[in-house]
Amino acid sequence: MTATEPAASDAIATNTSPQPAPGATPPRTPLIARAAAELVGTAALVAIVVGSGIQATQLTDDVALQLLANSTATVFGLGVLIALLGPVSGAHFNPAVTLAEWWTARRGGAGVNARELAVYVPSQIVGAIAGAILADAMFGELLVKWSTHDRSAGNLLLGEVVATAGLILLIFGLARTDRLRFAPVAVASYIGAAYWFTSSTSFANPAVTIGRAFTDTFAGIAPASVPAFVGMQIIGAVAGLALVAVIFMRGKTDAE
Repeated sequence: MTATEPAASDAIATNTSPQPAPGATPPRTPLIARAAAELVGTAALVAIVVGSGIQATQLTDDVALQLLANSTATVFGLGVLIALLGPVSGAHFNPAVTLAEWWTARRGGAGVNARELAVYVPSQIVGAIAGAILADAMFGELLVKWSTHDRSAGNLLLGEVVATAGLILLIFGLARTDRLRFAPVAVASYIGAAYWFTSSTSFANPAVTIGRAFTDTFAGIAPASVPAFVGMQIIGAVAGLALVAVIFMRGKTDAE
């Protein structure tokens, strides 16, 4: 055995230790670095969503093509951001994911604690607002102009429940089956698909929803529609965790 090879006892300890939940990072990663990653990552995500929406409307009047351009940019951008920042903060970029992870950690799993939750969520919200303002600035729009895009219809709210539940099921299902290495591709692909199969075009993210209220462009949402959207996203997160508990139920050994 060389100096770099782990002892057998170390290997056993590694294999039996709790596996990190989605987004959980090594304790050696400073919280300020994780907060910066969440802020920058969420800002970049919203800038991609809003910026590609503005670009699409400038290039074509066909709404289907606009949505195709918007969703395609989001898929590639989100995948890159998760691959880049996942090792730092877990690449949540989403209070619903952070809250779900905190809940699972409270029940004995690995994940963010209350202090980290209190840092992650504000960082995500500030980042989302900054991303919307940045996108507006890049395309010569007013830096802040409240969206007039009403999204209050009941079918859209149902779409947000479905979109968020599916996202939580995907992320925590990957964690339960030790396949989080596929998260960049899987999560980005799911969001791209949900753009098209949900009536709401899958916001599935309270921070992104708040940020998109600051821009009166293709991707915007009227401030009056934000509370209901966020509420449905929280309900969707709860539903997603319930599905994870049922579908990925862990069996008990004879000793247990």
